[in-house]
Amino acid sequence: MTTLIVISCYLCLLLGLGFFSNRLFRGTSKDYFVASHSIGPFLLLMSVFGTTMTAFALVGSTGKSFERGIGTYGLMASISGLVHAGIFFLIGIRLWSFGKKYGYITQIQFFRARFESDRLGYLLFPILVLLVVPYLLIGIIGAGKTIEPVTAGAFTEIFTNPTAPQWLGGVPPWLTGLVVSLVVLTYVFMGGSRGAAYANTFQTIVFMVMGLVAFVYIINGLGGLNQTGKVPARITETGSVVQDYRFDKQSGVLVKNEKPKAIGQVIDFEDSNLVDKQPHLSRTPVKIEFKKKNPKTGEISAFERELGIPFITFVSYFFIPLSVGMFPHLFQHWLTAKSAKAFRLTVIAHPICIMVVWVPCVLIGAWASGVLPPGIPPPAVLSAMLNLLVGDPILTGLLTAGVLAAIMSSLDSQFLCLGTMFTNDVVVHRAGVGKYSDKQIIFIARVFIVVIVALTYALAMWAKNANVFDLAVWCFSGFSALFPVVFAALYWKRATKQGAVASIIAALVTWVYFFHLSGYGGEMVIGPGIIPAAVCFGAAALAMVFVSLVTRPPSEETIKKFFPKVPKL
Repeated sequence: MTTLIVISCYLCLLLGLGFFSNRLFRGTSKDYFVASHSIGPFLLLMSVFGTTMTAFALVGSTGKSFERGIGTYGLMASISGLVHAGIFFLIGIRLWSFGKKYGYITQIQFFRARFESDRLGYLLFPILVLLVVPYLLIGIIGAGKTIEPVTAGAFTEIFTNPTAPQWLGGVPPWLTGLVVSLVVLTYVFMGGSRGAAYANTFQTIVFMVMGLVAFVYIINGLGGLNQTGKVPARITETGSVVQDYRFDKQSGVLVKNEKPKAIGQVIDFEDSNLVDKQPHLSRTPVKIEFKKKNPKTGEISAFERELGIPFITFVSYFFIPLSVGMFPHLFQHWLTAKSAKAFRLTVIAHPICIMVVWVPCVLIGAWASGVLPPGIPPPAVLSAMLNLLVGDPILTGLLTAGVLAAIMSSLDSQFLCLGTMFTNDVVVHRAGVGKYSDKQIIFIARVFIVVIVALTYALAMWAKNANVFDLAVWCFSGFSALFPVVFAALYWKRATKQGAVASIIAALVTWVYFFHLSGYGGEMVIGPGIIPAAVCFGAAALAMVFVSLVTRPPSEETIKKFFPKVPKL
């Protein structure tokens, strides 16, 4: 109960921040959408980083590491840090300069002008919405999976249908998702982009500080840094996967099992090199049949997992971080910057921030393999580790609030960007500039945000059992497939509107095809282990180049506008 009170206080604090940001709101549509281009270096770093660090990074990475091992870090974080920084420098600053110069509020406005096509916007808008929605879903789903385990037992007479038997009485995901949606809606509704920037800054600081505190507590709970490397599950000489340790809640310490607890068996065990190897700390692929026990019935069932990451899969994940170049919510954050110099801190510090957050999450997931039952839902691993190793309910509440902070710091930006695009790229664009007053434009944006929040919540309840990490990867794959469009628009004079349309269609068709084959959000590789994002990117890039070369070049006016000649010194 104490844990829930702490979390509730944090949410109330966020609501208070929303009311505060509303007092700073200047009442114009420009201020609502891009904060009047007034955000300095630190706020920009915090808001951009908070936006990119979602439930996917904390809840998803921890769960995926629990499923697949530390290769999860190599898949995403180590590459993302460098790629993100490069994109902020090459894409972000350039788009900001055009936005500031020509008054663009959304990326669709830029593409319409660059490719001299109104219809391009109508093609791109539903695709961007389609790809943002899964991003929103993982936030709502991740929040629900986080709260239920840490509040288990608090309301046993009220919440009698837990998602897992051991979580009886915990706040159910549907209620957590509803509360989080309403809180985020409130401060975005009131403060717009400025409210989101302040809220993101506050929440980013919270989840980074709390994340490091949680990491320290988990290390101490496992017996110290020297002990943690021994904790993950191990393969015996017979191919059994065992846990050598268990956490004794009564004494609050990690103890060694008198007899290693068998939790699974390596399938087709023939490799003696696997003996005593900890599969969660290795990238070597190995298939394991795990066992799980139903706490209610006592029934034992089996399921398979492949741990480790094949090299070609590892390499092809390079394409996933390219997605940030097409994130509509990041474009909006870039436009809030006061000047191009404001990007310097973000370019330098963003990779460091990623490492600080992602490394602990991945390690916690690997360590969890040695103390948690293998059948626990992956999105619940982080909360389960906090609940198991952190005994103090107040501290558990604060640490859980940190996880919620990471989740909510991305939800607000995404809700806002969808409202911004709908208002400016559909309603205002069709009606014509000057048709609506600033007050009316803000009202339209707010109404659409309310609608999209309600729709997102409903979809999240329908897809409540989706894997947070895998769903996010599919979302990122779609955006990375669109990356050739923005890169060509900025750096290739010969790129044409026909090439852009062909590239978008190629990206959409290949993405939908593979998404269908995956079972609508499941993990999938092609051939020797290539992830779909690489194939989608390749198809989109080829379509852009080929069609642009066989169609009429852009007008001289467009070339002069977006590729001005730099005077010689």
